Amino acid sequence: MKFAVFGAGGVGGYLGARLAAAGHEVHLVARGEHLAALQSDGMHVESVLGDATVDLPATDDPADIGPCDCVLFCVKAYDTRDAAADLSPLLGEHTAVVSFQNGVDNERWLADSIGEGHVVGGVAYIFSTIKEPGVVEHTGGPARFIVGELDGRRTDRIEALADALSESEGIDAVLADDIHVELWRKFTFICAQAGMTATTRLPIGEIRETDVSWGMYRRIMEEVSAVARAEGVELSEVTVDEWLDFARDLDPEMYSSLYYDLTHDNRMELDALHGSVVRHATDVGVDVPMNQAVHALLRPWADRNA
Repeated sequence: MKFAVFGAGGVGGYLGARLAAAGHEVHLVARGEHLAALQSDGMHVESVLGDATVDLPATDDPADIGPCDCVLFCVKAYDTRDAAADLSPLLGEHTAVVSFQNGVDNERWLADSIGEGHVVGGVAYIFSTIKEPGVVEHTGGPARFIVGELDGRRTDRIEALADALSESEGIDAVLADDIHVELWRKFTFICAQAGMTATTRLPIGEIRETDVSWGMYRRIMEEVSAVARAEGVELSEVTVDEWLDFARDLDPEMYSSLYYDLTHDNRMELDALHGSVVRHATDVGVDVPMNQAVHALLRPWADRNA
């Protein structure tokens, strides 16, 4: 298959390297120092599942690539609308654009720009980031990538994508029965992990140590789950308990990407996380006081870093 990775950072770079190592044609879209390093030295992946180095074509202009079978769309959520406007050179009649991003709104934003028929839902469970220009570091997580058509159909393109991912070393691929459930399931967890580590500036280990902070962590997830169900998403009733069990086993020094961006003066995905919860909750009439509090507390910092 011919792939374009739009946003070859921690998630996109990892996927691109693994797919290329499996024999697929992969093109990277990146920018800045990272792009310069990719063009001069190739992509290096340092991974707990095995390192990889691949020399892939990289550009900041999608017109250099042309139509693809699949576009892995891995930009930050705040860049979704602007980046979507640049996708047209990559699109053929049946091209799938897979959003591997944080949040539950990106698929809709993409559809508004390129048409729903091109959009595929995706969920990434992996801890990876750009260690330095040209180098992606994968430090943990199951490297599980869940994909699914928005309408739940088992199309030829989604099965081909799932097969390509499954056949690549270092990727655990899952074809979802209902991708909306999977999107909201992850959203439930990341809102709690991001919200609590960013507002308290404490790692998960210290959050677990007090009943108050741990109870707040739970409450954020309960609110997100309630919003999902009010929207008709069939989220399991045990979702929160499953995530709490998962969080108890996390490295006690783990924070979140929202915390990292807050403390490194980077633009923050607050609007795509807790801002989104508040918007969706208003639409369906669900009270979300904890998520509102997180959003209000972090809003000045997000505005500062914008």
